[in-house]
Amino acid sequence: MKTVKYIFSLCLIALLINSCVTDDDNTDFLNSAAAPTNVLATFTVTQDNTGLVTITPTADGATAFKVFYGDGTIEAASVAQGQNTTHIYDEGTYSVKVVAFGLTGLETEITQELVVSFNPPENLMVTIENDAAISKQVNVTATADYAMFYEVDFGDGSEVLQTNIGEVTSYTYENAGLYTITVTAMGAAIETTTYTEVDFEVTEIVQPLSSAPTQPSRSDTDVISIFSGTYTDITGVDFYPNWGQSTTFNLFNLGGDEMLQYTNLNYQGIDFSGTPIDASQMEYLHVDVWTADENDAKISPISTGPNETAYDLDLTAQQWTSFDIPLSFFTDQNPLVDLSDIIQFKLDGNPAEGTIFVDNLYFWKAPSGTPTGVVGTWKLSSTAGSLGVGPAVGDIGWWNCDSDCVIERACYYDDQYIFNADGSFSNVLGADTWVEGWQGGGDTCGTPVAPHDGSGAATFVYDEGAATITLNGVGAYLGVPKATNTGELSNPADAPSSVTYNVTLSNFDTEMSVYIEAGSGVFWQFNFTKEGAAPAPLAGSWQLSAEAGSLGVGPTPGDISWWNCDAVCVGDRACYYDDQYVFGSDGSFSNVLGSETWIEAWQGGGDACGVPVAPHDGSANATYDLDLDAGTLTINGVGAYIGLAKAVNTGEIASPADAPTSIVYDITIIDNNTINVMVEAGAGVFWQYKLVKI
Repeated sequence: MKTVKYIFSLCLIALLINSCVTDDDNTDFLNSAAAPTNVLATFTVTQDNTGLVTITPTADGATAFKVFYGDGTIEAASVAQGQNTTHIYDEGTYSVKVVAFGLTGLETEITQELVVSFNPPENLMVTIENDAAISKQVNVTATADYAMFYEVDFGDGSEVLQTNIGEVTSYTYENAGLYTITVTAMGAAIETTTYTEVDFEVTEIVQPLSSAPTQPSRSDTDVISIFSGTYTDITGVDFYPNWGQSTTFNLFNLGGDEMLQYTNLNYQGIDFSGTPIDASQMEYLHVDVWTADENDAKISPISTGPNETAYDLDLTAQQWTSFDIPLSFFTDQNPLVDLSDIIQFKLDGNPAEGTIFVDNLYFWKAPSGTPTGVVGTWKLSSTAGSLGVGPAVGDIGWWNCDSDCVIERACYYDDQYIFNADGSFSNVLGADTWVEGWQGGGDTCGTPVAPHDGSGAATFVYDEGAATITLNGVGAYLGVPKATNTGELSNPADAPSSVTYNVTLSNFDTEMSVYIEAGSGVFWQFNFTKEGAAPAPLAGSWQLSAEAGSLGVGPTPGDISWWNCDAVCVGDRACYYDDQYVFGSDGSFSNVLGSETWIEAWQGGGDACGVPVAPHDGSANATYDLDLDAGTLTINGVGAYIGLAKAVNTGEIASPADAPTSIVYDITIIDNNTINVMVEAGAGVFWQYKLVKI
């Protein structure tokens, strides 16, 4: 039996570090330090009735150990990593304590039972079995009365392995086959007890035991699927055309999940030449491949010609390997693959003899026309009230996490909720999070509990119109895992396959308010902050709104009665309303006017569409400064402007040569996609513009 305790020390004892002096004052590593893990004491004893026990402590992340023998000996033994200590025991049962020390003072303590007996081991019970998930791995467990440890000879000439009695010994064979396995139980007595298993069959896993990774939710316009259980596949596909190959084919079914199995693979075609694919608008080729062997493969999309280019699939045996191959790889080679006319795929074995399983073969591109404001990494805001529950939206009067609670639950407030652009979602919790009683925890920081531990594949669907996020995947959640659409969970096994939350984005998509009604009138509410960068609200391309009144002038802000561009004007000036004002996240600014814009008389034009005139032609090397507190937007660069080029802070210029080096505008941000911009061009002359993000 072994018990574990984690401890934090304010400083390390002199045994652990020789000096507190260092030339490097950077202590950032302390923030990510963790206590030693996987602490274990291995016991061996001489078979001579002397009771001489060797104790070898091990741990991940430890620099040194203290061993308390548990027999009344006052002084503990100090042991360096990789070393051991010996001690003579009388017959009896002892609790040996091992304290593992990390570099930064974090400690982990275990207590392990030691039985010393001079009787020979009795009642030896041995379990030998093939591992259910690892090919050619055999697991051995042995128990016996009066035994301290046991040795296993796996019968293939490899080194004999030694393990504490009652614990598991694992070994992976190079080849499957029949082997004689010998287990010897040992204690403090001279006599040992042996068990022999003759002709134990070591098996090789030759097919997947689990499905390929779950694919993200995608719009039909963003994917062309050849073979996948997630998307709609094209029709007319022959997965085993008669190309004279020696490869054999099977449609393998794993619990209802079908996948393509190619055995003795030299090469194999997948043919749909009767209904060619136009993948020219796609960006990637995705495929998942599983192999039992230490072999690789190649994949080649083929266009009419035939023209093909092979991509090397670097596979890892006994697991699914996923590939998202940029289509530019195939179009940058010689011969050139025509993505608008894909008629076949070819799979090559490397070497030409192995077996592969193929799933999720499709072309895809990044979401088009889909809101992306939620994409990024989010955390709960580390402020009082960012987590709470109450009887109505906006009311967290029943309970909320105050400032002390935020500090106490630091292991929870550092959890990440990651929305990826491809529609996948991840809970990233680290080594610990807040674990509640219904999860088997003690309402304290602890190891994440499945399925709410981030281990499951998940996707998300953000519906901007409905202001909802749906997470698809057992164990995926926002805020607290127990809050679901049907109530609060009382058992992790009851986790639903999907949960829908109501969301509101604000502050330029850097803050997100979320609530879920977990049962009638029970509203769990969360405030999240996006990680990464400070808000860049103007970043992107903007245009004048193509509506009457979006451009005008008047004597006061909001008054455009002197003149404004009505609906007819908007149509006449289409060459102007498609001009773009591009704000870079790095502070750069550009006027992108295209081949023509509206040219007025002061520019040498005839108040009509024409070729842009320098310096107001987009050639300026310009920047911008946004002062949200002052409500101003400054455009820096001769010839750079918003709205009308002639309207500047000193009046309306009469010549392109009079363009200033900068213009200061008043700005009002209406929402994430709409701004009003104004400049007083001389006393009491207010030019006003409404811009929308495109």
